[in-house]
Amino acid sequence: MFLEQFPRDDKPHGWIEVICGSMFSGKTEELIRRLRRAEFANQKLLLFKPKLDNRYSEEKIMSHNGSSFEAMQLEKAKDLLKHWNKEKIVAIDETQFFDMDIVEVATTLANKGVRVICAGLDMDYKGIPFGPMPYMLASAEYVTKVHAICMSCGVPAQFSHRMANDDQQVMLGAKEEYEPLCRFCYNKIKHD
Repeated sequence: MFLEQFPRDDKPHGWIEVICGSMFSGKTEELIRRLRRAEFANQKLLLFKPKLDNRYSEEKIMSHNGSSFEAMQLEKAKDLLKHWNKEKIVAIDETQFFDMDIVEVATTLANKGVRVICAGLDMDYKGIPFGPMPYMLASAEYVTKVHAICMSCGVPAQFSHRMANDDQQVMLGAKEEYEPLCRFCYNKIKHD
């Protein structure tokens, strides 16, 4: 996708892009790739992440393979608008952990001519649409679904299987707690 160029007329041309998929599918890596391209083009941008996600760093987002980008932590979605200073690009990582207001915030920014890029899990460990993500997907002009590789059989995976014994919807974790699985392998484990 080549979305980095804004039209050169007086009308605000904003939109919402969503990068979604399972754990270990490269969502944050793809978000960082898009932001690096915008940064190279000298486009002003802001990156936010939920305060809840402090796994690797409080002032950066970090992919599982170590790529990182400076980010601001937020407690509530509406706090984002307090920090926005007419940047043309606003990015949000781990969107599923924000409250439902994140959809309204993203829409408000897009309506003001901002390119809004959101990355997050589309489903929780039970395979249920996660938090505000289904609404964000419905509001987006562009959706990219990335896939991991099934740890059981090696085909594309879209489910985040939780191996830890915890039934809360939100449980931060990495390779010790989660593994990506394809539909067949996920259903096989779920029904065994």
